[in-house]
Amino acid sequence: MSYIEFQNDREMDIVPIGRVAIDFNPLDVHRTLAESTTFKKYVGGSPANIAVGLARLGKKVGFIGKVSDDRFGEYVTNYFENEGIDISRVAKCKNGESLGLTFTEILSPTESSILMYRDGVADLMLDVDDIDEEYIRNTKAIVVSGTALAQSPSREAVLKAVQLAKKNNTVVIFDIDYRNYTWKNKDEIAIYYSSVAKDSDIIIGSREEFDLTEGLMTTYSTDSETAKRWLDYGNKIIVIKHGKEGSTAYTQDGNSYKIKPFPVKLLKSFGGGDAYASAFLYALLENWNIMDALELGSASAAMLVASHSCSQDMPSADAVKEFIKAAKEEYGEMIARA
Repeated sequence: MSYIEFQNDREMDIVPIGRVAIDFNPLDVHRTLAESTTFKKYVGGSPANIAVGLARLGKKVGFIGKVSDDRFGEYVTNYFENEGIDISRVAKCKNGESLGLTFTEILSPTESSILMYRDGVADLMLDVDDIDEEYIRNTKAIVVSGTALAQSPSREAVLKAVQLAKKNNTVVIFDIDYRNYTWKNKDEIAIYYSSVAKDSDIIIGSREEFDLTEGLMTTYSTDSETAKRWLDYGNKIIVIKHGKEGSTAYTQDGNSYKIKPFPVKLLKSFGGGDAYASAFLYALLENWNIMDALELGSASAAMLVASHSCSQDMPSADAVKEFIKAAKEEYGEMIARA
């Protein structure tokens, strides 16, 4: 059964909107940031990672965002172009804003942290004038990142994009992507998250992220209550993630589908969510059933947390399928299925 109807005559498959940054991941792992001395540079930011992930999987991807007018901005646009991502709607800032910088700490395979520099960053300078209706009309889906709602003018630009998507039957995917930087308080988070969630078709987030989204609606919800709330608003698929406990997709017909993580030798504990989202969305675009889509997402996530980078290590479709095949041969056919 197909839960999402994409307009298959569109030129592009998916256009993420919002945050693109620079990740610096330590080469001397298992040390604190204070002790680390050597880092490798990557393109980062959840929407950017998802864009790269989908491009690696063979989809035609665009991007709507702002970058710095300097060598780091040049690095991002060159990287996107090399990955086959359309950059015609990636604009340069005009007032000296810099790309956000993310320094990661990999203390152990299960203990990682992220230090972000997010003051006056380029991605939050996205403006309503940067949102082109024709571009949104020409794609099957947009991916909205919750971090893009943290400040003006980016939040108004995102809200405009969502409204134009609804007007033009473009699927709206809300990747909640909570980062505490730049938000003033939880009420502000709830106001803007819930506004986009009400107009989405697919929402992907952790339990914590859904709690923040529902902060002005209720004091507590179970996963099934959360799913019903947003499905009742018109969403078609709700995905609630619980880290190492797995994730569950809830669909408008009342069904739910649960997936567990694939066994893997961890290197880090971040980045898996972006790989999960890109692979899951790829499978939906390919009209796969929900369980197979979840399995592909879970496998891709496992591959990312076993690797050093996020964007640079996004796998191809064949690589993910080979990973699943090898895992099933070792652990059994139903290894990731709850």
